[in-house]
Amino acid sequence: MNKLSDIKLTKEKMLTFTGHEKVGTFKAGEKLTEFGEKQNAANEALAANINDLIKRVCALEDKQLRNEEVMRRIANELAEFKKELDRVRLSEKLNSGAIERLDRAVKLAEGDGK
Repeated sequence: MNKLSDIKLTKEKMLTFTGHEKVGTFKAGEKLTEFGEKQNAANEALAANINDLIKRVCALEDKQLRNEEVMRRIANELAEFKKELDRVRLSEKLNSGAIERLDRAVKLAEGDGK
């Protein structure tokens, strides 16, 4: 498959009419055929460029959809991670409070408490 750089449109490729020279009756058909061939070549180059661009846009759209899905998954994971982190923080606060209460109860039981 040709890349866009391989089929780059240039002024020379798109030039289908070469001048206004006087054409005799017997040369008109030949000149018209030459013009048609050049026009067809220019149209083919243009169509190849357009088709390549369409493929590139489609590939970019597919990549964008994949990226959006990945970002959605990351956002969901991040939300779950935040919930878990908040739970751990709360648990740590509750546990440290419980440890302090147990420590005071043990000290009171031993007679060391105040």
